[in-house]
Amino acid sequence: MKKAIILALMGFTLTAYTQIIPVKLLSGKVPSQVTNTEIIEGLKSSLNVGIEKSVSKLGIENGFYNDPVSKLLLPPEAKSITNNIKLIPSGQDLMNKTILCMNRTAEDAVKAATPIFKNAILHMSIQDATAILFGKDNAATEYLHQATYQELKAAFAPSVKGSLNKPLVANVSTNQTWSLLCSSYNGVANSTVGKFSKMKPVNVNLENYVAEKALDALFIRIAVEEKAIRTNPIARVNSILQSVFGQLDKK
Repeated sequence: MKKAIILALMGFTLTAYTQIIPVKLLSGKVPSQVTNTEIIEGLKSSLNVGIEKSVSKLGIENGFYNDPVSKLLLPPEAKSITNNIKLIPSGQDLMNKTILCMNRTAEDAVKAATPIFKNAILHMSIQDATAILFGKDNAATEYLHQATYQELKAAFAPSVKGSLNKPLVANVSTNQTWSLLCSSYNGVANSTVGKFSKMKPVNVNLENYVAEKALDALFIRIAVEEKAIRTNPIARVNSILQSVFGQLDKK
C-alpha cells in the first residue's frame, strides 16, 4: 500500500513537471504580444530611423550624383534640350554642369529633411497598425507617403529654393546655370532654324522638379531601411523596434 502511494505521488510530480517546463521554455523564447499603441510607436520609430539613415547617405557630396537610382537628370519637359544639345554653343558642357548643379542642390537641400520628416511622422495618425506591421516590406513607408507627401513637399520647398540659389559649383548657383542653359537653347529654338526644326522653347519650374525628385529619393531610401528592419534583427537598433518587429520573426 505504501509503495503504491509513493508511485502515485511520483507520477503526479512527473506529470506536473512536464506540463510546467514547456511553458517556461515557451515564455523564454517567444516575445510577449505587443499592444496597438506599441505597434504604432514601433512603426514610427522605423520611419525615424529610415529618414536619419537616408539623409546621412544622400546629404553628402555625390550622394545623389553617384547614385544611379537617385541621380537627377534634366526634367522630362527639357528633353528637347538634350535632343538638340549640339546646336547650342558648348551645349554638352553646359548641360553636364547643370546636371551636376541640380544634384548638388538636392544633396544640400535634403540635409534639412530630417526634422521635417520627423515632425510629420510624430503627428501622423496611423489606422490599422497591425495590418501595416504584417503588410509589405515597405508598408509603413507607403503609408507615410500617402498620408504626408503634400505636407512634406510644402515644408521642404523653402530648403530647395534656398539651395538652388547657393553657389555650389564653381561659385555658380543651379538657378544661374539652368537659366544660362535655357536661354541658350531658347535662343536657338526661337531662331529661324529652330522654328523650321520645330524646336519648342523650354520653361520649367526647376524648384518643383528638384523638390519632387529629392523627396522621391528619400522615400526610396526609407523603404530600403524599413525592409532591413523587417528582415534583419541587427537593423532593429532600439528596444521598441526589437519588440514590435520581432513579431515578424514568428511568421
